[in-house]
Amino acid sequence: MSKKAPLYEIHRALDASFTDYAGWSMPLRYTSELAEHQAVRNAAGIFDLSHMGEIDICGPEAARALDYALIGQPSKIAVGRARYTMLVHETGGVLDDLVVYRLREERYLIVANAGNTPIVLSTLRDRIDGYNTTIEDVSAHCALIAVQGPKAPAVIRELADPEVLSLRYYAISLARLAGQKVLIARTGYTGEDGFEIYCRPQQAPTLWQAASEAGIPHGLLAAGLACRDTLRLEAGMPLYGQELTIRTTPFDAGLGKLVVFGKPGGFVGQAALAASRDAEPIRHLVGLASIGRRAPRAGYLVLDPDTGERIGEVTSGALSPTLGHPVAMAYLKPGRTAPGTKVLLDIRGQQQPAEVTTMPFYRRPLTTSEMRRSHEPAQ
Repeated sequence: MSKKAPLYEIHRALDASFTDYAGWSMPLRYTSELAEHQAVRNAAGIFDLSHMGEIDICGPEAARALDYALIGQPSKIAVGRARYTMLVHETGGVLDDLVVYRLREERYLIVANAGNTPIVLSTLRDRIDGYNTTIEDVSAHCALIAVQGPKAPAVIRELADPEVLSLRYYAISLARLAGQKVLIARTGYTGEDGFEIYCRPQQAPTLWQAASEAGIPHGLLAAGLACRDTLRLEAGMPLYGQELTIRTTPFDAGLGKLVVFGKPGGFVGQAALAASRDAEPIRHLVGLASIGRRAPRAGYLVLDPDTGERIGEVTSGALSPTLGHPVAMAYLKPGRTAPGTKVLLDIRGQQQPAEVTTMPFYRRPLTTSEMRRSHEPAQ
């Protein structure tokens, strides 16, 4: 039986369509995924992400332990900031992609994909053994609500102290939201500005209702997992199980910049990733755009238009609601990955022209304050 998140009854009252996702019964859509997608792009959307996994790591050697366990360098994260990183196998294959928050000097919060939480927890537990640190799965004590979109700051302004709006991208802070003490981060998975609110499960209904009511004048809609997928695809954000798997390395996915070599003590997967970095690539993740109306899906083949040879495979694809044409991510053979390269998509036996393009497919315009902050020194 699927697990139910703390907001399940609210979703039922909103007449959501549910889907089983990583063992959780989660809202797929409420009205239409197109309306929800457009709300996030043009106004704001509110998401229940309580299925995600949260792992607490603390202790005097927490930073050193995570430097060894992950491909990034959490010891360099400033308190109150976050980074995107990955947990890899000794072979260099991706076990999960993660967001790591540094809450205090000796305390980190790691957010894992829902279906991967058990393997992330057990792998981290093994890797930090011997370090002066502790690890705890706190997922059952956390709910997660995201407010995303250009009007997200206006919605949060109605509920929180003004200083919350000064949070920089990939920063996190304790705050009071609708009278509730929460952790609020300026992070998300939609390509838009927005906030993610970490709270206790019993707080979630109050916070959801407060944000929903505050969002009415700003066009906020409840948004489900269906539009979250098209939003992240437009933003060129990889999904574990599709773009990222145990069979792919960060270098395959064009995310080699996340790998920090030369850390004291090294890290698990270092030798394999050094070899991947130095070897001739066998595939590379690219964006594809098509003028056709049929959207390619995961597993569809990508063909050479001259020979019909298979040159790759789609990992994610959809008709982009924002751009009005199909877009996809795919792994292609070397030599076929330059922007402008013509390819064919095999869509259920019919061939549709497409072209390699740069990602992200959609990039939101920065506000004046964001442009100003982008020139400030990193913290």
